[in-house]
Amino acid sequence: MFRAGFRWMFLILGTAIGAGYASGREIWQFYGEQSALAIIFFTFIFIICCYIIMKISYEKKAEHFVPVLKELVGEKVSHVYDVITILYLFSTTVVMLAGGGATLELFTIPFWWGILIFGFLLVLVFLWNINGLISINMAIIPALIIFLTTVLFIFLSANGKEFSFILHEQGNWPSAFTFTALNILPLVAVLGAIGKEMKSKGEAWVASIGSGLFLGFITFVYNEALIEVAQEIMLYEIPLFIIMKNFPYVAVFIMSILLFGAIFTTAASGLLGLSTRFKDYLKMPLWMISILLILLMVPFTTFGFSTLVSILYPLYGIANLYLLAVILLYPIVNR
Repeated sequence: MFRAGFRWMFLILGTAIGAGYASGREIWQFYGEQSALAIIFFTFIFIICCYIIMKISYEKKAEHFVPVLKELVGEKVSHVYDVITILYLFSTTVVMLAGGGATLELFTIPFWWGILIFGFLLVLVFLWNINGLISINMAIIPALIIFLTTVLFIFLSANGKEFSFILHEQGNWPSAFTFTALNILPLVAVLGAIGKEMKSKGEAWVASIGSGLFLGFITFVYNEALIEVAQEIMLYEIPLFIIMKNFPYVAVFIMSILLFGAIFTTAASGLLGLSTRFKDYLKMPLWMISILLILLMVPFTTFGFSTLVSILYPLYGIANLYLLAVILLYPIVNR
C-alpha cells in the first residue's frame, strides 16, 4: 500500500509542480503578503480533493477522467467540464512544449528542433504507458524538491528571514480556494486515468496526505522567499532566478535543468490526461495518440509562457471554483 501510494504521490506532485509553479510565477500570482493562512488552508483542501478524486477513480475503475466528472457534477454538466478539461490540458501542454523548445535554445539547439526533441522524449515516456510517466516523476520530482528547498533555505538564511504568523494580518486566505481550483482540472485528468491501476483506497490516503504536506511546505517557504524579492519580480520572466542571482553559475545551471524537468513532467501529465481521454475513440496505444496530439499542438507553440500563466490560469481557477466546491461537498452529499 505504502509503495503504491508513494508512486501516486509523485504522480500528483509531478502534475502540480509544473513550470509555472517551479519558476515561482504561479505562486506569486496567487499568494504574496498575508498568505500563510491561505497556504495552510490550501494544504488541507488539496489533501481532501486528491483523496476524493482518487477514491471515485478507484471505485469506478476509471481509465480516463470522464467517469470521475460524471460522478462529481452529473451527466449534463460533465459534458461542459469535459470540454473545459480538454482545452485546459491542450493549452498548458502547448505552452510546455514551447517552453521545452525555448529551454533547449540555451544549448544552441534551434527552437523547432528543440520542440521536435522534446516531443520525441514525451512519446518515449508513453511507450511504457502510465508506468513510464511515474518512473520519470520519481526521478525528476525528488531532485527538484530537494534542490529547490535547499536553494530557498540558503537564500532565506542569508537574508536573515524570520518566520512569523499574525492571524489578524492573514487577509489573503480566499486565494487558497482559487489556487486549489487551478490545480483541480489536471488532478482530475491524471488521477481519473489511474483508477484501474489502484489496488486499495489506502493508496489514496498515502498519496493525498504525502503530496499535500510536501506541496504546502514548499509553497510556504517559496512564498516567503518571493516576498523578500517582491520589488524585482516584475523585471524577471522567472522569479526563481532573482532569488538565485547571487548563487554560483553551476547552481543556476542545475536549476535550469530541473526546471526543464518540471516543464517535461507537466507536458507528460497533460498528454496522459488527453491520451487516455481519446483512447476509446482512437483504439491506439498511448504513444501513438501522443504523436498525433503533439503534431496538432506544434502550430500553437508560438504563444508566450508568461501570458498563459498570468491571464489564463486565474480564469481557469475562477471557472473551476464550482468543481472545487462540488468535490469538497461530495462526502456530505453522498454520505
